[in-house]
Amino acid sequence: MRAKVEWVNGLTFIASGDSHRYTILDNSDDRDSQKGSSPTEMLLQAMCGCTAMDVISILKKKREPVIGFEVIAEGTRAPEHPKVFTDINLEYVVYGKVSKDSLERAISLSQEKYCNISVILKRGGVRVNVSSRIIETAPATTGQG
Repeated sequence: MRAKVEWVNGLTFIASGDSHRYTILDNSDDRDSQKGSSPTEMLLQAMCGCTAMDVISILKKKREPVIGFEVIAEGTRAPEHPKVFTDINLEYVVYGKVSKDSLERAISLSQEKYCNISVILKRGGVRVNVSSRIIETAPATTGQG
């Protein structure tokens, strides 16, 4: 697997990898002119995406009636450089009449076995705290694929 970033200007970069897809990275101090996510924000997004893909895949294999799904992460960082994450709270929100046991098992498998980003962060000393909610009604908008 390969990745690269190319400098655009200021603290704006274009990131790409083996997929030949592009992402804008930007760590400007001025949030209003920022053109993309910061690398640290991307790490949280990658963690959410990694575990979300695991959990939705497992729930679908169990034929759970998922009609919406999201993972929300909130990270706490050390005050001093390199300002690493010390804690990350992950909240899994699933919409539909999904079994609580199925959801908890899917989250556990993702966090302990399949989501390499979660495992890497935990091995680096980050405390990952997990919570989940099941909402039986459909979300206002769904992003299901």
